Amino acid sequence: MQIETSSSKYSVKHFPDSVREWKQEGNYFNFTTTETILEVRVITDKIVRFRYAADGTFQREFSYATSHKLEDAPIYFQLHEFEEVFEIETAAIKVFIAKDNLRITITDLEGRIINQDELGFHWQYYLQKGGKIVYCSKIIQEDESFFGLGDKPTALNLRGKRLENYGTDAYGFQKDTDPLYRNIPFYYGLHNGIGYGIFFDNTFRTLFDFGKERDDVASFWARGGEMNYYFIYGPELLQVAESYTRITGTPELPPLWTLGYHQCRWSYFPDKRVNEIAAEFRKRKIPCDVLYLDIDYMEGFRCFTWSKEGFPDPATFIKELSKMGFKIVVIIDPGIKVDPDYFVYQEGIKNNYFCKRADGALMEGDVWPGKCVFPDFTNPVVRKWWADLFASLVEYGVRGVWNDMNEPAVFEMGTFPEDVRHDYDGEQVSHRKAHNIYGHLMTMASAAGMKKHLMPNRPFLITRSCYAGAQRFTSVWTGDNVASWEHLWLAAVQCQRLAVSGISHAGSDIGGFIGEPDGELYTRWIQLATFHPLMRTHSASNETGFNQEPWSFGSKYEFIVKKFIQLRYHLLPYFYTTYWQYSTLGTPMLRPIAFVSQHDPLTHHRNDEFMFGDALLVSHVSEAGMKEKAVYLPAGKWYYYFSNQVFEGGQIVTIPTPLDEIPLFVKAGMVLTKYPKMQYVGEQAVAELSLNVYYSDEVANSVLYEDAGDNYGYKNDQFNIIRFRQVSNAQEFKLKKKFHGKYKNTYKTQKVIIHGLPFTPKEYVVDGKAFSLTARNLAVGIVKIPLDRKFEELIVR
Repeated sequence: MQIETSSSKYSVKHFPDSVREWKQEGNYFNFTTTETILEVRVITDKIVRFRYAADGTFQREFSYATSHKLEDAPIYFQLHEFEEVFEIETAAIKVFIAKDNLRITITDLEGRIINQDELGFHWQYYLQKGGKIVYCSKIIQEDESFFGLGDKPTALNLRGKRLENYGTDAYGFQKDTDPLYRNIPFYYGLHNGIGYGIFFDNTFRTLFDFGKERDDVASFWARGGEMNYYFIYGPELLQVAESYTRITGTPELPPLWTLGYHQCRWSYFPDKRVNEIAAEFRKRKIPCDVLYLDIDYMEGFRCFTWSKEGFPDPATFIKELSKMGFKIVVIIDPGIKVDPDYFVYQEGIKNNYFCKRADGALMEGDVWPGKCVFPDFTNPVVRKWWADLFASLVEYGVRGVWNDMNEPAVFEMGTFPEDVRHDYDGEQVSHRKAHNIYGHLMTMASAAGMKKHLMPNRPFLITRSCYAGAQRFTSVWTGDNVASWEHLWLAAVQCQRLAVSGISHAGSDIGGFIGEPDGELYTRWIQLATFHPLMRTHSASNETGFNQEPWSFGSKYEFIVKKFIQLRYHLLPYFYTTYWQYSTLGTPMLRPIAFVSQHDPLTHHRNDEFMFGDALLVSHVSEAGMKEKAVYLPAGKWYYYFSNQVFEGGQIVTIPTPLDEIPLFVKAGMVLTKYPKMQYVGEQAVAELSLNVYYSDEVANSVLYEDAGDNYGYKNDQFNIIRFRQVSNAQEFKLKKKFHGKYKNTYKTQKVIIHGLPFTPKEYVVDGKAFSLTARNLAVGIVKIPLDRKFEELIVR
């Protein structure tokens, strides 16, 4: 069926007609019309893939996003044929396929609509550029909200917006700038308490409309490739998030030090200046684990080289910093300087590793080194070559790599022209198809190289651009932001959005990359970033000479900044456990309040509150001079962290916001684990672990995961999982502990610190043996009891 006339760019639109035949092969179902085939793949009872061959021929089955660990494992599925529809039923949902036009309706087993096609799949020829533009439109359900899509700098709820994925070097981006650096074509829908997700696995330029053009229709389309999307049923949004990472993969555990504090600048140069910064951290006793080297550490901005003047002896330089507890991360960009005497350029030219234009000429463009060529990371041979280039950096002692400018960015041009050719793992495509995965594959190759050459240590990667599934091998930061209160708000929103888009290991440039923050803004940013998985200060101080270290704003602010960085280090065992949950289950480390309380409509348009893990709720201070803030608390009881005051949830409460505090709450019943004070990870063996337990009269479960914090012993059972269960009432506190694992800890004792007991305790019982409480155990509002780490049950009464 054709519904509009052709133009110079586009043909008429084509729609599927009636089903002529169908067939089933295992958990795959094919429905064939006159020219279109729909393939339905039942992956699990809650995950179904819909893939369309517009003209009857499927493209290659291939994805850079999906995990090789993804296995089809439905519990039950069956097809029923009726007069007007086919019904595919699983143990969780029903998929109805209209016989006359292939339109899809998905319901739960009770018949409630989860997702429904409007026009459904349709397509048109892209006459000007080739291939097809593929579309899918859905009916927006009553009061439906939408979330996801990676790093979009806008409100969390995307209803009423149109957004685009085409990786862009968006220097100094602002609220609602689009597109940005990352390309994550995955979104959530939420209506009537039902959550679902759609992952549109297509690397061409993709667009999403959530009721902007027509307020009752959501649609997504791509200017090339296939209509190939995964439908994910929750019904809880966090279940959708976990299923999405089942499709696209979860990360390995990072080195524990990556969850510490990072300090960066464009640029710390020369080596003497880096040493001065390192010494200042240790002198002021401000914890820090990581220092970054921006482009000036190289010789003329040539990747994999060192400046002879600024860093004449990199091995000794890094070795001395390592003795102080610092790890070095260096920047590597994709642009390779055109220089016949430069070994990377020589190897790339000799082996035909660089991207070329349609007529065979090299893709050349200016970036930091001047005229550059660019490796074709879509070629597996090039990826292997690139990975091995990291051997020399590792030999010098480098522990992490920072991939930048990989959208790819090119001065004056913006990015590559569309006629640039790419191997695409043997497919031979234009840049139209490869653009959105160029940086993704660069970082994948960098990660492979660092992992190979750092073995047995774990690598750390951070990238600016990527595609869906990048969480398997890298962290990200939000890009070249600005020193403003608006950008502090954007940092909070973007890191939440990235987390539920699969990429939890994310952070922003604290204080802003562009411009100069004052002490208040920097302090408030540090407070927020304390509760982001990546905590890194970075600035373009090379341009202004402005210093943006924790001590740069005077003693008043330094004291508070130091307090929060120290808090970060105290909470490392809790943060690491939350990362383990993310690594094993795919649960986002940051959880927007709508994902925690999706059945309360009040949460669907809130942006500031989020959970970090199972126990902590955070809401940052978002304006200069703010004296108090309205904070939504989910149902249940919550302890204000700084005072132990208890609040009833399910409502909005007003919290004072003095400069040295932010709204931070602990969920009643939870166990919050803490390390003793340290300047860096591994400074000294942990002698005692604190278990901060927050009283609740409802049963509550917590978990602690621990391993060596580096190397891969955890893959050979060298880890511990400790599960806590609090079962208390108005007269008695009870904490049960179950231990599983083979990892040998350094600490012998666990200090249990109980907050909020509603009674005056007299004694405690450890594994059946009673002891009297003394004044040494009691403080205002808390009870402290040091115990052997092997205890299994504690009762206080």
